[in-house]
Amino acid sequence: MRLVQILLPLYDNQRQAFPKAFFDHVREDLTGQFGGVTAFVRSPAVGVWANDAGAVCRDDIVLFEVMVDGVDRAWWQAYRRMLEQQFSQNAILIRATEIELL
Repeated sequence: MRLVQILLPLYDNQRQAFPKAFFDHVREDLTGQFGGVTAFVRSPAVGVWANDAGAVCRDDIVLFEVMVDGVDRAWWQAYRRMLEQQFSQNAILIRATEIELL
């Protein structure tokens, strides 16, 4: 089994909040596709990194998770591209981790 996580920014590059509907659609998409989703939206995480010019960048992010038996890479790549367009991002991080249910 795998845990797939999507990290989405709360704000665009001008620090304007994305509409709540964007996140509602992600929740609906994932629930429809996988039968459920966990969304960590109340306490945003903070992502920090250095850009190509060496400047420190920061994003407030929310996390969506689904558990899947297998990873359909083509579906996830297409979904990532759609999210990158919707959220006006160069890259959206989607990661999958092997998990063991106890």
